[in-house]
Amino acid sequence: MTALHRSTDSTVLVGGPPSKLPTVHGLFTLRTYTHDGTSHAVMSIGDPAAVDAPLVRVHSECLTGDALGSHRCDCGDQLSASLAAIAHAGTGILIYLRGHEGRGIGLENKLRAYALQDAGLDTVAANRALNLPDDARDYTAAAAILHDLDCPQITLLSSNPSKVTALEGMSITVADRLSLQVPDRPESAGYLEAKRRLMNHIAPAEHPHVDTTEANTEDTASTVGTISTVVEEDTLAVYDTIAGGDEVVAQLAQSEDGFIATSNGDAQFVSGQIDRAHLHRVRASVGAVLVGCGTVVADDPQLTVRAVPGKNPVRVILDPHGRIPATATVLTSPEAPTLWLTGAEVVPPKDIGDHVRMVRLPATADSEISPATIISLIREHASGSILVEGGGRTVSSFLSAGVLDRLFLTSAPVLIGNGVPGIRFEGTEVMAEALRRPFRRYRFGEDMCTEYLLSKSASGGSTENADRSPGDASTA
Repeated sequence: MTALHRSTDSTVLVGGPPSKLPTVHGLFTLRTYTHDGTSHAVMSIGDPAAVDAPLVRVHSECLTGDALGSHRCDCGDQLSASLAAIAHAGTGILIYLRGHEGRGIGLENKLRAYALQDAGLDTVAANRALNLPDDARDYTAAAAILHDLDCPQITLLSSNPSKVTALEGMSITVADRLSLQVPDRPESAGYLEAKRRLMNHIAPAEHPHVDTTEANTEDTASTVGTISTVVEEDTLAVYDTIAGGDEVVAQLAQSEDGFIATSNGDAQFVSGQIDRAHLHRVRASVGAVLVGCGTVVADDPQLTVRAVPGKNPVRVILDPHGRIPATATVLTSPEAPTLWLTGAEVVPPKDIGDHVRMVRLPATADSEISPATIISLIREHASGSILVEGGGRTVSSFLSAGVLDRLFLTSAPVLIGNGVPGIRFEGTEVMAEALRRPFRRYRFGEDMCTEYLLSKSASGGSTENADRSPGDASTA
């Protein structure tokens, strides 16, 4: 086969001829792709382009782990497990990215970092002590290769959610992400724990790190319970609880000083990868996800499940005055059914997608639609729990109205100073009368998520509807 050439951001992608590579896992097709002067190896089985979302492993070069058999990292084990998984599936691709040694810092610097790790530093601290980035890898070549192979949608084999973000930023759709179930070795346990704690990598499901201390569910200010948890894949029963009920759940990530974005609306990203994976887990557990029109205008979100397995919820856009543009992803992308809640005067665009259903909000004297009314409208079109995802004003209004069963509020260790506010409501002047509810806390890497159990049903008490309004101190 002749070499293929494709222009990619002013660089040329050159594909070499295919050859056969028999391995212990099976017979693969091997070829090179040269991008921006670096040659990468691509191993494949079957016809990946004929599959909607083939298995793909984007593997970073690691001489010590892949070739020399080092147990300081899990790279060699991940490489072998990836090839085995792809061979078992019968179709898939492994992209072996050269130039990624030591998360992109090169072999010499990687060994310098090893020496510092021998002296007691973790893998992130060692890089920083050498004035090197935590992760210097670039996935442009991987995205270009996948596009050349006609595989713009994939199932990614990875425990690193940042790969999902990087690839999706280059028009690769990650339909699913699967963690390779490779057990930790004693020699690499500290290294892997640091990556999970500081870089948001996800541990195998068989090795959760969970403190299962029970939360006190009595609805009193003096007996608020806690759970401290490092969230790993499929270890939190709360998602099953949400999926099995009809709760109204809210989620918000904000800075330590209470802002969800900067003053010009930049929210990319307040919290880290683990918190965003948690958000996708909640999305996968509900029947509908609601955002206000301000969130759509500012962020143009997809509101789909991408970082974890699951079904996309019904997207609900609260837009009384028809502010969102006709080009918004929720109106143009058919990945999920969409309810567009608008006022009677809003004229729908001519090219509105078939997946969009306009639902008229009832007219009110003061033009304010109550959260309870909005919930009733949603329940006419979607079953299961409802996630109120944003923005800060919408979540705050649902909290103030007392219609939330639980609230996930993540605080990220960053100070914005001034910006778009997060949770705000009319409070009390007396501290003893402030809103207090049973809660649980989860450690999401460097972020801390507090789950407020706002109703008795959510906290394990009576299934009868409880008064959850922060405006009524007598019920707090």
